[in-house]
Amino acid sequence: MPLLTLTSDFGMQDYLVGAVKGRLLQIDPSFNLIDVSHSISPFNYPQAAYICRNTIKQFPSHTFHLLLINLFEKRPEQLLLAWHREQYILCADNGLLTMILEEKPEMIIGLPLDPKAIKNTLYLTQVMGEAVQQLHTGAGLQDIGMPDVPFIEKNHLRPLFGENWMEGQIIFIDHFENIVVNITREQFEEHRKGRRFRIVFKRNEVIDKIAETYADVPEGEKLALFNAAGYLEIAINKGNAAGLFGLQGFTEQAQQHQSRLFYQTVKIHFG
Repeated sequence: MPLLTLTSDFGMQDYLVGAVKGRLLQIDPSFNLIDVSHSISPFNYPQAAYICRNTIKQFPSHTFHLLLINLFEKRPEQLLLAWHREQYILCADNGLLTMILEEKPEMIIGLPLDPKAIKNTLYLTQVMGEAVQQLHTGAGLQDIGMPDVPFIEKNHLRPLFGENWMEGQIIFIDHFENIVVNITREQFEEHRKGRRFRIVFKRNEVIDKIAETYADVPEGEKLALFNAAGYLEIAINKGNAAGLFGLQGFTEQAQQHQSRLFYQTVKIHFG
């Protein structure tokens, strides 16, 4: 029974999520479909990469991950099927793949599209589902597509570093309006080198301790911790940090609006 995860930017307001599942089950009723999220913000690559990266690594080997995200940034000429760290990833050729993996995939093939087909969401789902079925029934990667095809690559969003500081971008705001920054515990400790630190955001808000849980501070107080995925998180115990502090997630469009950028970044000073 193949295990397939589904992640999309469709939302839940219309028929698409159900239609995608129906199309996949037409291909093979034994597919085991698992929803990750259908609430990825449109065109928000850093957010999509964060969610997908930290989901994929938790699944059993040989899981198929269907990423139906920003499928039509350009007219689709191929879909991508990657094999990396014992996981299969199927997605559009839009640059998201390398942002998720933070490196090039171990193996990649291009899934050809019928030039006569109407290339809508359900057709692309059909191509992905048929590729999964072929692999599950014994076909090799090179049997179902073109190996080592050229594909679009985008760099993942990296924090900035100086001798006594580091700066990260807000890549996700969760259901509780806690904010997640693209600084990992490993990066923090490596750059900290045992020094004292001050986490600064929104001009004058400062945190100088790392908590283990939200309950480490009184109700209504701000805190910083490293979440289950290992990323820096700023929160308020039983409060809404993003709304209260006016913080927003970093997007590519924000790079062109420097006046807004401060409220999408978090800086850490050492020493």
